[in-house]
Amino acid sequence: MTIKLHHLRPAPGAKSNKIRVGRGEGGKRGKTAGRGTKGTKARKNVPAAFEGGQMPLHMRLPKLKGFTNPFRTEYQVVNVGDIARLFPEGGQVTVEDLVAKGAVRKNQLVKVLGDGDLTVAVQVTVDKFTGSAKEKIAAAGGTATEL
Repeated sequence: MTIKLHHLRPAPGAKSNKIRVGRGEGGKRGKTAGRGTKGTKARKNVPAAFEGGQMPLHMRLPKLKGFTNPFRTEYQVVNVGDIARLFPEGGQVTVEDLVAKGAVRKNQLVKVLGDGDLTVAVQVTVDKFTGSAKEKIAAAGGTATEL
């Protein structure tokens, strides 16, 4: 005869009955049911997040502080002065050129700001310009093209 799954039984003495603790004064696990006396561990309903009387985390954190716009567009910024320093000979300046020179991070939008001075003519092609940046690039004889 082959043994099947329903023939399996635990070894004799391996399985003992469940002890129903805390059922009256008689028996060895009545009254306090093996939990000792008083204290948190003797109680039944202790919240999971209870911190022993310390100010709870949900009350320590700030409530309603400002607003963060999830649709904000962040730009990598480059000043006109930085372009003059990185490209002293002038010429074409694209986002890829700025990434190659380490001025901005790759795969990010780039905005040119008008801080600094520009003496050489540069043809800048990036995502955005400020008004003063456009003026300075044009004054130096260059062009500012938005992508």
